[in-house]
Amino acid sequence: QVQLVESGGGLVQPGGSLRLSCAASGFTFSSRAMKWYRQAPGKERELVAAIRSTSGSTMYADSVKGRFTISRDNAKNTVYLQMNNLKPEDTAVYYCAAAWDWSTASDYWGQGTQVTVSS
Repeated sequence: QVQLVESGGGLVQPGGSLRLSCAASGFTFSSRAMKWYRQAPGKERELVAAIRSTSGSTMYADSVKGRFTISRDNAKNTVYLQMNNLKPEDTAVYYCAAAWDWSTASDYWGQGTQVTVSS
């Protein structure tokens, strides 16, 4: 049974930091690219960051470059999203997802974790 379980969301003030984690099970984590998406109320889902399976190459949306860092630990089957200098516009539900590559559609999804940036 495939599972992706996100954690680490919450309420943070502008300028603060959060680290999201996504624990994977039920598939070969090390062979999959992993992605973080977000969706704010009334907006379309947005790809925030992705990391390839073996090379560890990363990519980021322009809106988060220089502030967010995606990483993975294949020994722990976990992908992370370190979010620094958070802004109110980062408020959204954040989802992790697995795909064969960051250019292909995601076929496994987590349930999401809420991130709220507010003073």
